[in-house]
Amino acid sequence: MTSASGRENRRVSRPAKALVSLLCSPLVLAGVGDAAEVSARPGSVVRWSGDGSESCGRGMRTWSANASTCWFPIDLLEAPGEVAVFRIRAGRREAAKIQVTDYPYPVQRIKLKDSSKVDLSPEDLVRVRRDQARVKSLWLLAGPARFRLPLAPPLEEMGPAGSFGSRRFFNGQPRSPHSGADYPAVEGATVFSVAPGTVVLASDLFFSGQSVFVDHGDGLVSMYFHLSSMSVAEGEQLESRAVIGAVGETGRTTGPHLHLGLRWRGARVDPSLLLGPRAEIPALLESGDPVNQAEPKAASRGSVDRVEVSTGGAAAERGRYASGETFRCRPSSY
Repeated sequence: MTSASGRENRRVSRPAKALVSLLCSPLVLAGVGDAAEVSARPGSVVRWSGDGSESCGRGMRTWSANASTCWFPIDLLEAPGEVAVFRIRAGRREAAKIQVTDYPYPVQRIKLKDSSKVDLSPEDLVRVRRDQARVKSLWLLAGPARFRLPLAPPLEEMGPAGSFGSRRFFNGQPRSPHSGADYPAVEGATVFSVAPGTVVLASDLFFSGQSVFVDHGDGLVSMYFHLSSMSVAEGEQLESRAVIGAVGETGRTTGPHLHLGLRWRGARVDPSLLLGPRAEIPALLESGDPVNQAEPKAASRGSVDRVEVSTGGAAAERGRYASGETFRCRPSSY
């Protein structure tokens, strides 16, 4: 990581510049940084860890930190640009920025023999709207978190996740991007809950077929689609890895598989991120994060664009020499 001052200023001493170089080094930065910035793709999640973190927020919405970590889900359709976030840590407000990248997902063209799943009849359209109204209310659920990350695998044998975020065309007609991950599985394979929770919807829906929705607290809802059978009922309390049902091909699908979806505080996020190692989730580098400190390269690979150190208060975005000249720390591509 390197540091740079702005304009040349003869009043800035060499010892002062040396101190800035030290402050901007990766090891010291993890202990003193108040402001940070990270890039993240749509549909991802950003973590911000720090001892003493109490609550987290974006805009007017706030929520409790989870084991001293703030988690910021980025919706699949989040527009590119800057997202301002904050946390309350030891009674002090600290700000950070997430730079949302351009939409990175490919186009997926699907040919269905049953055109009635593409060109809906008036009766089917009424049913779809009714389904959507039932599901939409689930994104407002809150309450204490009942899960730990990473989430448990929903299948005994997990193949590679496919098609999350794909911009889909059914029989040549554009439709909404794919907001879940498809996992290959044989029909009848057992499907498990990814975490403890409450079954908030178990029903046969037009597009997703036999579907189960589980509320895990903290606004996290998991979805299991296209099941051949359901083993749970609405209101049922589940432990992690409780049996949800069996893999099938009900609803609009081209064959047996498990569609796993996750909504976190309403945001559509890639399930593979929350099923995988914590170190692969983009991170705002701060103190109190053992993954960042123990594995800086794995934790920051491809995710950190810039970190700005504040020496003059949580609201500041740059450090400042005694002369008044500002400086900014920028990481090298380690």
